[in-house]
Amino acid sequence: MIQIILAIIILLFGLFLKKTNHPGFRSSKRFAIMFIILGGAVLISKLVFYFLHPA
Repeated sequence: MIQIILAIIILLFGLFLKKTNHPGFRSSKRFAIMFIILGGAVLISKLVFYFLHPA
């Protein structure tokens, strides 16, 4: 369950980096796509795993 929460946090942080105009985050904007892809891939893989292998 914690992996799903962390994937959502990573995904939301990527979206935050993509949308923000704060000067402190300008150098980190290139990582936004990486965080969005990483968070989405982990979230989808965990959900598929939990639905295919219920406890």
